[in-house]
Amino acid sequence: MTKFNIRKLRASAKKDYESAWLESAKLVEKRGKLFSLKDKTKTHPLFELIERARRVLLELGFAETVLPMIVDKKEVYAQYGPEAPVILDRVFFLAGLERPDIGISQKKIQEIRELVPDFKEIEKLQGIFRRYKRGEIVADDLVEVMVKELDIREEQATGLLALFGELRELKPVPMDLTLRSHTTAGWFLVLRELQRRESLPLQLFSIGPKFRREQRLDPTHLYESWTASMVIAAEKISLEDGERITRKILDKLGFSEVKFSIKTATSKYYAPQMEFEIFVKHPKTGEFIEVGDAGFYSPVALSHYDIAFPVFNLGIGLERVLMIETGGTDIRVLMYPYLYKAAEFSDRELADMIKCEREPGTEIGRAIAAAIVKAAQQHADEPSPCDFKAFEGKLGGKRVIVRVVEPERGTKLIGPAGFNEIYVYEGNVVGVPPKGWEKDEFLNSVREKGVSTGISYIIAFAALAAQEIERAAKSGKKQVKVRVRAAKLPSDINLVIDEAAQRYITANKKRIDVRGPVFTTVVAEFG
Repeated sequence: MTKFNIRKLRASAKKDYESAWLESAKLVEKRGKLFSLKDKTKTHPLFELIERARRVLLELGFAETVLPMIVDKKEVYAQYGPEAPVILDRVFFLAGLERPDIGISQKKIQEIRELVPDFKEIEKLQGIFRRYKRGEIVADDLVEVMVKELDIREEQATGLLALFGELRELKPVPMDLTLRSHTTAGWFLVLRELQRRESLPLQLFSIGPKFRREQRLDPTHLYESWTASMVIAAEKISLEDGERITRKILDKLGFSEVKFSIKTATSKYYAPQMEFEIFVKHPKTGEFIEVGDAGFYSPVALSHYDIAFPVFNLGIGLERVLMIETGGTDIRVLMYPYLYKAAEFSDRELADMIKCEREPGTEIGRAIAAAIVKAAQQHADEPSPCDFKAFEGKLGGKRVIVRVVEPERGTKLIGPAGFNEIYVYEGNVVGVPPKGWEKDEFLNSVREKGVSTGISYIIAFAALAAQEIERAAKSGKKQVKVRVRAAKLPSDINLVIDEAAQRYITANKKRIDVRGPVFTTVVAEFG
């Protein structure tokens, strides 16, 4: 198993980032068929709901549209009028870094030459910095331009940039561009253009995120949330039509009982008393929960976009719908379970996270492992001292004989725990003997109800022995001996448990118990 030495990497990078970065290339393989995709299919419930909502709206005749994610603050003023400052208080404004003027002093020239000996392209470097300042070189291309035009290595280019404090001390400069806080902010722009391209009615929908600078993040508030939004622009359409269509959409999403409530204080982008909140009946509690907002856009706001027809808008909060459907109470757990929810594994999932740490890498190696297991099974109870040939053949062009042996007197070829099998039961990892211990209630429950990994101690040990024999063949050794004594830890019998599984077992106060006397030896001789 390949694992990086995290502490060493951090320390090296802190001391000399470029050298550590270059050395790190040795830690990853360039060639070899080392990995194949496994079936780890898992969907997120939000995107399952999104797909359902898409199908509903498409079936009802709406056209899917992609709305702008970035909106100029002037659009907020055009849509909200005097209410705009209050809306902007909840908005994320974007910012950019203003590119600095970079001068190259004599001291800097000396530092550059310490990094790149005999560097003579000071004027070219200054020219590159000027072009970067003017925007003629985009940020992503700066290092590449330096490498090509200055004839230096990539790590020298990045190291050179690190010499200039002007680049490290850049501060964001706010823009008038915002991340949309309401999906509506994009609809006005889209409707203005599409009315010139398509005949009425326009029936459009878009599903995507919106961003709000919430004062707190808690079970009901996140910076980012998802909305299924639709608009209808028509020559003639009433609020009653809008309510009827809203009921139809929600019914198809699984909510048959719906209530509407006209908002007391209408948002300025809606027409007065033409905005209503939408409530659906919770299927379990019977309580009516708000899931959306709808209404007619204000003709005043529409006039700023040269839109002369009524527009009905509906927005449904998808996280709210999902919480109702799943019974969730914390939106953070729903959206980001890896951050806010303790890991949960079934016994089957835990069993799949237990495997042999070392395994043979060749067909002959795997045949040797299988032969060791077969010999152990056939002669397990033979009294010692004893010696049984398990395999004879060629490995790496060399003749090899593999034996399972027990040189000590007064015992058997395979120790009492040699055929114990690894099970997972109620989160516990247990080595269970194939028979016996019938009066042990716990072991009987494990055998009857637990999930087997299919790995016995002898199987895991045989895999280790076979890999050691493969290594010996490559190194030119004449003989190799592999022995396992009493098992105390999984590693003693060549087992490894994924870190995620280990953390889960520890956090839930479960146990890993693979103790037992194995006492088995494999000897391979090369001729």
